[in-house]
Amino acid sequence: MNRATLDKRPAEVARMFDDVAARYDLTNDVLSLGQDRRWRKVVLDAVDPRPGDIVLDIAAGTGTSSEPFDARGAHVVPADFSLGMLRQGKKRRPDLAFTASDAMRLPFADGVFDAVTMSFGLRNVQDPVLALREFQRVTKPGGVLVICEFSTPVNRAFRKVYSEYLMGALPKIARRVGSNAESYVYLAESIQAWPDQAGMAHRLQTAGWSEVEWRNLTGGVVALHRGTKAA
Repeated sequence: MNRATLDKRPAEVARMFDDVAARYDLTNDVLSLGQDRRWRKVVLDAVDPRPGDIVLDIAAGTGTSSEPFDARGAHVVPADFSLGMLRQGKKRRPDLAFTASDAMRLPFADGVFDAVTMSFGLRNVQDPVLALREFQRVTKPGGVLVICEFSTPVNRAFRKVYSEYLMGALPKIARRVGSNAESYVYLAESIQAWPDQAGMAHRLQTAGWSEVEWRNLTGGVVALHRGTKAA
């Protein structure tokens, strides 16, 4: 089975996600104790798309994160660099415009999207600031970026319990319900190596986003960062 390293070479990461595509949504639902559905709703509310808005959902996987935008009346483009994920998504939702895309080199023109969103994907990108600049390039002036990503629990005692869950229980659970348990060892390692809320906000600002703010979800296990492209 393939698993990526923290070097995050794009081809290596893509192969890892190809391996887990068939059972990816089920595994995520189990490992998050169903919280992933709540997080998707918070992302939708943060973007707040109007009917007819054009939304890029990068790292969309099988499209579960894109469906709420479609239901709201937006034109959503689910994009991912894992062809295995895109195939699974196209089986479920052949009506959505699944597009093969590398976050660091997006195949879209400048200023196309009213909003760009990425849920649990930026952590897997080799150069996150380069990707954030690409997101800004394809966003219309005044448009928004919403990043939902694992972060640092704010309570110290809970942080310790959460760390033990990541490194101990998570791979064991994944081995029972998933198709590549080793990929979830990478997941745990990549979460622990990821910057905290302030560090993530700094990356958005470095990439040129303005009005950067964040909101903690589930006690800081996840953080929702939002930025605006200057008009």
